[in-house]
Amino acid sequence: MSESGLGAFLRSCREATPPERVGLAAGPRRRTPGLRRAELATLSGVSVDYLTRLEQGRDRNPSPQVLVALADALRLSVGERVRLRNLSKTASGVGALCPGGAPPEREVRPGLRAVLSALEPAPAVVLNRLGESLVHTDAYERLMGPTGLLDREDDQPSNRVWFVFADDRAREVYPEWEAVADARLGELWAEAAPGDRHLEHLVEELTIVAGEPFTGRWDAKPSPPPEHGVEVLAHPLVGRLRLTYERLDGQGHRLVVYGAADEATADAVAALKP
Repeated sequence: MSESGLGAFLRSCREATPPERVGLAAGPRRRTPGLRRAELATLSGVSVDYLTRLEQGRDRNPSPQVLVALADALRLSVGERVRLRNLSKTASGVGALCPGGAPPEREVRPGLRAVLSALEPAPAVVLNRLGESLVHTDAYERLMGPTGLLDREDDQPSNRVWFVFADDRAREVYPEWEAVADARLGELWAEAAPGDRHLEHLVEELTIVAGEPFTGRWDAKPSPPPEHGVEVLAHPLVGRLRLTYERLDGQGHRLVVYGAADEATADAVAALKP
């Protein structure tokens, strides 16, 4: 396996992890400053033989459960988990998802586009059932663009569920991250349908990348999302904002419209000029 492959990455992470970081004593006569293979196997619950095959590139298709166990044992950051997930997809030869079932709706009806245009200059966005941002007002771009929320990955639409759980910036952007995380998963759960392979794929990827902060909430079956409320945003350009939101659902799409919850927020949002 090449130096940029899954096996090489796992080995480099293991060798770069001091025993003290994972609660082990360093001890004498260590040939590597990092973890021994047997130590990582014990911490993750993965056999030494299987871990050896992964690192040597003789097994290229580890399950999500194995990847999560290794990532948790190594205390990988979100960025490292993203790399682990990407390398796993490359190693297994799965470059794209082609599941059965109806794909998430990405075409926005002309009538809904007209409603969105009429909402300008309010920040507003149309989402699909997976939380992908399909189309938005210019005001929404000015408001959310600097936060990183609208950044795209692999030419796919930006996804606000992915951002909350898999982007390091989210916990800075959302001071009340716990409440936002619960709301995002509530929206995702509300749209869930049996056999939705597209949703299952997103859940599988977030399980690998985000770990327990995601899986703990998902396994507990999120509560229905609120249709309106207030979100606090620590904007990188204009500071702390208190934003009202109204959510309208229908036919595979979700329209979310934001407003200012107080005068200070209204002034700050107005300062985000084109």
